[in-house]
Amino acid sequence: MSTEIKTAIVTGASRGIGAAIARQLAAEGFQTVVNYAASAAPAEEVVAAIKGAGGQAVAIRADVSDPQAVADLFECAEAQFGTVDVLVNNAGVTTFGPLSEVSDEDYQRLIAVNLTGTFNGMREGARRVRDGGRIINLSTSIIGHYSPGNAVYTATKAAVEAMTHILAKELGPRRITVNAVAPGPVATELLLAGRSPELIRRLTNEIPLGRLGEPEDIARIVSFLASAESGWVNGQVIRANGGRN
Repeated sequence: MSTEIKTAIVTGASRGIGAAIARQLAAEGFQTVVNYAASAAPAEEVVAAIKGAGGQAVAIRADVSDPQAVADLFECAEAQFGTVDVLVNNAGVTTFGPLSEVSDEDYQRLIAVNLTGTFNGMREGARRVRDGGRIINLSTSIIGHYSPGNAVYTATKAAVEAMTHILAKELGPRRITVNAVAPGPVATELLLAGRSPELIRRLTNEIPLGRLGEPEDIARIVSFLASAESGWVNGQVIRANGGRN
């Protein structure tokens, strides 16, 4: 890729890791699409912060579990900024608890957003990201650690990693790289909601670097994978977890 790269779509970018990725890419000069599923206000706050720092961004609503909504997301991005150069499939949801207690509704929601949503993004990205572009997926470092209470979430991300490896080979002839970033415990609402302070302390103690990750830790890795410097990195999963596993 070259310095011509200008436009990035980040799904689930209204808060947490997604918001940090959107801000980081905008700071690197990308025209950034801040995707959100339901609440416009947090997404508009991310856009306002980007614009306040001199960047360009727009918030676009789309439910990634709906293939037509994802196609429309690309349409809107192209109408606003032109060809899409980078797609970051970040949108995700989680639940925490024993597999035996996972409800049908939670199971279907995890599949719909984490797996189907990422598939929808990858499929549309494979069709519409420009030659020489980037597709970057978000996975989890629970793969390899297999922490109790995360069975379905981890299964959806394992499937994302499998698709990452295969799509990288399929899109290689077009010089589109496809990689994944697999965060460990990161101090976001997604991690902290529903978990006791004791569990968070235990998670922190398991990390050799002695702290939870911050969204910006992950955003900087995504920024590298979106850059020209990452052109020889393809079909990889980068586990960013402070050495936990």
